[in-house]
Amino acid sequence: MYAMWRLQVALCTLSVLSLSSGGESKARSCSEVRQAYNAKGFSLVNVPHQEISGEHLRVCPQGYTCCTSEMEDKLNQQSKLEFEKLVEESSHKMRTTFVSRHKKFDEFFLELLDNSEKSLNSMFTRTYGKLYMQNSEVFQDLFTELKRYYTGGNVNLEEMLNDFWSRLLERMFQLLNSQYHFTDDYLECVSKYTDQLKPFGDIPRKLKAQVTRAFIAARTFVQGLMVGREVANRVAKVNVAPACVKALTRMLYCPYCRGMPGLKPCPNYCHNVMRGCLANQADLDSEWNLFIDAMLLVADRLQGPSNIEAVIQPIDIKISDAIMTMQDNSMQVSAKVFQGCGQPKPSGIGRSVRGISDVFSGRFRPYTPEERPTTAAGTSLDRLVIDIKEKLKESKRFWSNLPDDICAKGKLTEPDEEQCWNSHTKGRYFPEVVKEGLTNQVNNPEVEVDITRPDTLIRQQIMALRVMTNKLKNAYNGNDIYFQDSSDEGSSSGSGSGCSDGCTTEFIFVGTEAPVIGADRSDERAAAAGKSVSCGSSVLLLTVALTLPLWAMQTQWR
Repeated sequence: MYAMWRLQVALCTLSVLSLSSGGESKARSCSEVRQAYNAKGFSLVNVPHQEISGEHLRVCPQGYTCCTSEMEDKLNQQSKLEFEKLVEESSHKMRTTFVSRHKKFDEFFLELLDNSEKSLNSMFTRTYGKLYMQNSEVFQDLFTELKRYYTGGNVNLEEMLNDFWSRLLERMFQLLNSQYHFTDDYLECVSKYTDQLKPFGDIPRKLKAQVTRAFIAARTFVQGLMVGREVANRVAKVNVAPACVKALTRMLYCPYCRGMPGLKPCPNYCHNVMRGCLANQADLDSEWNLFIDAMLLVADRLQGPSNIEAVIQPIDIKISDAIMTMQDNSMQVSAKVFQGCGQPKPSGIGRSVRGISDVFSGRFRPYTPEERPTTAAGTSLDRLVIDIKEKLKESKRFWSNLPDDICAKGKLTEPDEEQCWNSHTKGRYFPEVVKEGLTNQVNNPEVEVDITRPDTLIRQQIMALRVMTNKLKNAYNGNDIYFQDSSDEGSSSGSGSGCSDGCTTEFIFVGTEAPVIGADRSDERAAAAGKSVSCGSSVLLLTVALTLPLWAMQTQWR
């Protein structure tokens, strides 16, 4: 009997201890949470020391909790800020690649042009002396217009080069026939015979083909680097929807409220949250990859027949050869001009003391490899293009891979699938991972995404990439896209390209939302912001009205 009583007492004691233990488990200490919360920079005022009832929580589970409503609101905002930072950091390397390579290529090309102009000026001064110096503006204008085309100016390459050879013919014709007086009307007549007489041989035609292809490829390529930079900068400034913020808070900080601040989310849980929050960014990927492929094609052109170094560096030699051809054929050319334009009046001064054969005192001597100025920006074209191509290839599928890259970044998740946060407690995460892209988020278990409302900014960038990809494909074939500048009356003709004189090698994105981010030339952009440009195709114009860059589209080069 006594033994039975002792057993009953023991059972009652155990029951009391069990109840006491259960009561203590419902009011666990929040010391770890307070420490982690304070480490985030938040004040500990009104932060509970022990768990409290969680009926007030709107995002996290409403059991016993270490979070007040104020704490949950602050953690909600913290989740948004950390997500924005994660996206920006994850895209930083890719974005800076476009910035640095755009700058490098731009410097390279402009310095290459400067070196070529200096080479021509130096050697022509040495070879032709005063005669060159008296007519140097013809050559200076050539390089000025080439630079203006490259930097986005409204320059028709074909017409500009034709004009250069016509002007050179006029000057040469006068020098070689100095015993005559030529009126402006007569010289205009002379220039009309340029194509028929071919006084410079086949050099103008060949040089025009080479220069046109090289400059179209170079200008479009540097524009492409600029577009890639701007698109990446704008898309990296992610628009965080309220549903995304809620899902981020549940994933990153609800473990705090449950008294487990060190518990990290399960990998697949993170993938679903990030794919839901970055659904619109993932939709950019298809057009982005086509854009990168087109950039790689034009890069191949820069290394191939349109190698800008091979075209630009020997311009001085080719022009000199053309001058010598004109000198060799001067008698025949003059006779045909006199026949077509009439016999000019004598100048009364007589032929120059120097004979025709002495006007140009010897064939042009080009720089030796040792004498020629070093190529631009301390590198060679091949090294520069190879480097850019490698970086471009690395950026393919960047936007569709971004959610998974973020989850893998900085040990954001817990690899042990049994010891991770699954949105409500510690344990395995069972839902399947949804695919990337907006339409696939209809079944996302973590983020409520309205698949019927695509992000306007992302759609604008998709269209900007589409326009640039089309331009790159045309440049690969040696063509500029036809353009019409709305600031001019009528449309431009020929194969020229560009926009107004105020343009630079940068695009201006025009849209209804979000200002341009990361602009390098704010003054020039502000000056150009009011200008609008349209493509030759009316269908394309309607399609790209929100995003078309201020660079005008050009006519097809023939």
